[in-house]
Amino acid sequence: MQTRSKFFDDMSQLMTNAMGVAQGAKTEAETAMKGFVDRWMADRNFVTRDEFDAVRAMAQKAREENDALLARIVALEGKSKPKV
Repeated sequence: MQTRSKFFDDMSQLMTNAMGVAQGAKTEAETAMKGFVDRWMADRNFVTRDEFDAVRAMAQKAREENDALLARIVALEGKSKPKV
């Protein structure tokens, strides 16, 4: 005696296929949205975090060099350090 009917087998297969289609649609939607956001951000000339960190490090180094040069000038001129 058959425990499962063809109807339930067909419904099970249909649901499995529907879930596969839904998963594929989800992946496609995510890819499309990511592409849209990437294009949108590129059009606005945003910088990446790596670029921001590199410029920030350069600015910090320049500030430190300026402070060192100011200290040398003060020492050479024998004056007190001017207020900045």
